[in-house]
Amino acid sequence: MSPPLARSLPALLSHWWHQLRFRHENKKGWDEMLDETYLLHIKLTNDIPLFYAAKTNNIACIKKLLSSASTNIFERGALGETALHIAVMNDNVEAAVALMDGAPELINEPMTSELFKGVTPLHIAVVNQNISLVHHLISHGGDVATPRATGLYFQKRRGGLIYFGEHVLSFAACTGNENIISMVVNTGASTLVSCLLFPLLVFSLGNTVLHILVLQPNKVAACQSIDLIMTRDAELQEPVPLDMVPNLQGLTPMKVAAKKGNIMVFRHLVNKRYVFLWRRGSFSSKLYDLTEIDSWADNMSVLELIVRSHHKEAMLLLEVTPVKQLVSLKWNLYAKHYFRLLMIVYLLYISIFTTCCFYRPLMDMPENYTKPSLDKTISFKTIYIQKPLKESYVTPQDKVRLAGEIVSLLGAVAILLLEAPDIVRFGVKRYFGLSALGGPFHVILITFACSVLLLLVFRVCDVQREGDVMAVCLVFCWCNVMFFSRGFQLIGPHVIMVQKVGDTMWILSFFLISFSGIWIVYMTQDPAAMPTFVNFPIILYTEYEYCLSMLNILWDPTIYTPPMAFVLLVVFSIIAGVLFVNLLIAIMTDTEWDVSQDKDLLWKIQVVSTILMLERKLPRCLWPRLGECGLKYGLKDTWYFRYESPAVKLQINIRGRSSGSLIPNLKTLTGRLKGWHLIHRSTLDLEMKLKYLEDKDFNPMYIQYVYDMILSVSLKCISVHFHFLKCPIIAKRNNH
Repeated sequence: MSPPLARSLPALLSHWWHQLRFRHENKKGWDEMLDETYLLHIKLTNDIPLFYAAKTNNIACIKKLLSSASTNIFERGALGETALHIAVMNDNVEAAVALMDGAPELINEPMTSELFKGVTPLHIAVVNQNISLVHHLISHGGDVATPRATGLYFQKRRGGLIYFGEHVLSFAACTGNENIISMVVNTGASTLVSCLLFPLLVFSLGNTVLHILVLQPNKVAACQSIDLIMTRDAELQEPVPLDMVPNLQGLTPMKVAAKKGNIMVFRHLVNKRYVFLWRRGSFSSKLYDLTEIDSWADNMSVLELIVRSHHKEAMLLLEVTPVKQLVSLKWNLYAKHYFRLLMIVYLLYISIFTTCCFYRPLMDMPENYTKPSLDKTISFKTIYIQKPLKESYVTPQDKVRLAGEIVSLLGAVAILLLEAPDIVRFGVKRYFGLSALGGPFHVILITFACSVLLLLVFRVCDVQREGDVMAVCLVFCWCNVMFFSRGFQLIGPHVIMVQKVGDTMWILSFFLISFSGIWIVYMTQDPAAMPTFVNFPIILYTEYEYCLSMLNILWDPTIYTPPMAFVLLVVFSIIAGVLFVNLLIAIMTDTEWDVSQDKDLLWKIQVVSTILMLERKLPRCLWPRLGECGLKYGLKDTWYFRYESPAVKLQINIRGRSSGSLIPNLKTLTGRLKGWHLIHRSTLDLEMKLKYLEDKDFNPMYIQYVYDMILSVSLKCISVHFHFLKCPIIAKRNNH
């Protein structure tokens, strides 16, 4: 699904502004600058003798040039590289060894250009996965801890191709080459700590090696590198494990995986922390560590990051054990009941407010009342006006209404006090922009609360426009009831459609404002002749009615109409009646298809968001912590979630492993079964397979598999029907 316009437009404008500023400072685009730099690099490599010898792996020429006094071994190319960089780039081991022997000063010499600043020959050899070159560089004194690649090409940026961090170890880990990683880590016991933990202090974003691995596109290689590095880190027995070290944003590697929607690495990190309890036949029990996952004691938990994430893949994390089971338990035990109770309280509150509005203090308009100045074509039909403040609370009915108004004011103040901390916490842009957090419903609720306080000011100051504010309040408070649909799985996901289609309001607004210029044509006409085109606000509302086909275009042949008005009205009719309606239908269809594809996940995101909201609002005494304390099992002082694997799932997995296929084979010997027993057995197999599919993670192959199973059962039922028809008793009965 495309991101909402409210979220994507500021980011797009910011990206355009950075591009414009970069172009102003550098006078060239990024791609153009890269092309010129690489072309100049090729030219200088061919022109400089030492560079050309390193590129062609000419050992004799390299030794002769190094022995010459006129040769500058520190000569730089277009990328700020030395001759040793050239040899390593081209994987010329012999040339690199000759340069290291003849000019050992070049071993740790970094590049100096703005693009590749800080890159050493060891960085390049690690990226090229040239084990022989890595071995020679390290054996000749290559530094594996200090050098940092801080050039623009290696920084984390929008549109960047790679992000390998800055240190040699992070480069090695991102390549996924176990031999190179071991070679770098095993350089020396004294450098092991600095290799693993030193990046935390110097990376521009505070990311450790594990953080960088989470961001890599090759998930399998990243998991393998994580296992190797965490094994080495465990040997140090540090008080804080490397996978628990946060970056400058306060995110650990697991939280970064949750934020980016990296389901494979996230599941891998979760499975490395669980504790196996026991196995009894087909049953097994495990304790999953809830550290960083549960939101009860962590304001930046995995659940919080899943809701905040802009990545669609983050929703899939809600299907991973134990996140799925934890969310289900929280919702069914506490959140569902508290949320529906909150809905009842809200409905009671807005019913009281609505009653107070219906019985607001009014009186007959006196004869000496000053009427507002209007055009001659508009008549004044008002017969009631608002009572003064002194006369509004006299009768017993007024005092009952006063009690309801006090409740309405207290409720509005409570709404603002509850919404303000979340606005500060998430930020205005994210709090009002994310659909999972409520999005426009928070805008509606806050506007309603502010309008109720404005009603108090109007009532005290005897302002006669109180009815206008009341109308806005009533519309907003009852529209906000849709927010509570997220508590029901049937209608919760479909409310998101209302928020998604809201983007078309921008198109409608520009369309109506542009065609409202037709008012210029009618400015010289008599207002009484064309009341629907009397001024700009009225013609704007009239065109809105035309656009929705609620009103036919008015035209009186007895009144002169400028020809340009006919042209504009014809164009407006074509666009409004054909193009815009079809556009709205297309957007609604596309949105409905997107919502239907992820209906269950969208509802689960809403459930998680509701759980987090209730945990922040309710006192701790009403929301006990779920899970088991690890001290009961002789473990560390953290909370665990015990999960027992279902028997059906385990039995099917065992059979599936024996067959070696993705979907377990549950076929039975149906040749011996006849009639109803055949139908019963086939239906039972189908139910077991559907149960298996519910427990498995989503895979498109499962849909095709279910479709094949339903078709198979249907064919079996048809065959049984024909089998009954062939039976002599049935055939005889059919003849009669």
